[in-house]
Amino acid sequence: MTAQAAPSAPSAPSAQHGAPSPLLTARAQLAEAVEILGYDDGLHQMLATPRREMHVAVPLRRDDGRTVLFHGYRVQHNISRGPGKGGLRYAPNVDIDEVRALAMWMTWKCAVVDVPYGGAKGGVTIDPRVHSAGELERVTRRYTSEIAPIIGPERDIMAPDIGTNEQTMAWVMDTFSVNRGYTIPAVTTGKPLTIGGSLGRPTATSRGVVHTARAALADAGVGLEEVSAAVQGFGKVGAHAARFLHEAGTRVVAVSDEYGGLVHPDGLDVPALMRHVAATGSIRDFEGGTPIDNEALLGLDVDMLVPAAVEGVLDARTAGAVKARWVVEGANGPTTSDGDRVLADRGVVVVPDILANAGGVVVSYFEWVQANQAYWWTEQEIEERLEHRMLSSYASVAGMARSEGITLRDAALVIGVRRVAEAHQVRGLYP
Repeated sequence: MTAQAAPSAPSAPSAQHGAPSPLLTARAQLAEAVEILGYDDGLHQMLATPRREMHVAVPLRRDDGRTVLFHGYRVQHNISRGPGKGGLRYAPNVDIDEVRALAMWMTWKCAVVDVPYGGAKGGVTIDPRVHSAGELERVTRRYTSEIAPIIGPERDIMAPDIGTNEQTMAWVMDTFSVNRGYTIPAVTTGKPLTIGGSLGRPTATSRGVVHTARAALADAGVGLEEVSAAVQGFGKVGAHAARFLHEAGTRVVAVSDEYGGLVHPDGLDVPALMRHVAATGSIRDFEGGTPIDNEALLGLDVDMLVPAAVEGVLDARTAGAVKARWVVEGANGPTTSDGDRVLADRGVVVVPDILANAGGVVVSYFEWVQANQAYWWTEQEIEERLEHRMLSSYASVAGMARSEGITLRDAALVIGVRRVAEAHQVRGLYP
């Protein structure tokens, strides 16, 4: 295999110091939905508990000959509606509880947009920024071989996440395939096009964010071209979300990555900024804006805030500083339960992560379908199907929120949790 660039570094600020863990937030959200639905404790426990977990040792022979050991995880939270589906994260702070939370959110996300998957997630506690492409390939192949018994096109399908990319998915697919003796493209999504990837997949999450943002604004009679926005996290999701918002006429006044942020009251030149990041790896030293830190960005006087970085950035304290009328969650779990209550009390409309950032899993589903059929769709077909799925899912969530007098998050959770619970109940208990 020819040498490839290492996966890009996580373009994400750290979670807020002292914020609840993602798992506590995920469990609290589930408890809210269970209370609304009136489920008993037994069903609640089934919905809260991962179906299967795997913790593996991942030894690596470094380029200098030393051997070091990393820890890897794969959690399959629920597989009642179909095989597990979820990303693979490489980050120095990954632990089992974070992976459990992300897997749980994936369960509800898949159900909200009605794709036939359960929720799963994987991670390796490694900083990809300090390793060569060769070292990351060896880590990926060893991790894949260790978890191979529980993954596969009909068991659990991986995708990129923070710290991983399409090359990582190519290594996963190749390792799994070589050990089975034949090529199995559908074991991963988010792959390069040359080995069975899908058109539209790299930007699908970002497009989904913008589709749901447009729908939420339309409920208030406002268009994207009439508002200003700030995007926290200028990585795979945030950068393209900023670009699509800019193309729609939104004034994107601020963005940030792990090194800090930039603000310009008249709007940033997003295409020029993306070229700068492609050339330098960061938004630092871009001349078209004034530096700002990540927390200050959250409190800017803008119409729409897009947290597209990591979990827990909007807690009770930082949520109190939000001036935006809409928060559209591009990241997984950016708002804690306390932060949610603060935003709701202040009348801020939050388009929740399990809806807003579901575009990635929708097009991952399309990629899986195409791989299984060995028949590839056009980019226009994919974009049209994605838009339809996102807008119809938003309409269902918004309709329930209005009819029941609850928030969009509670409505999305109720829809997702109910669909999973119904699958449990219809299938019954074995034995």
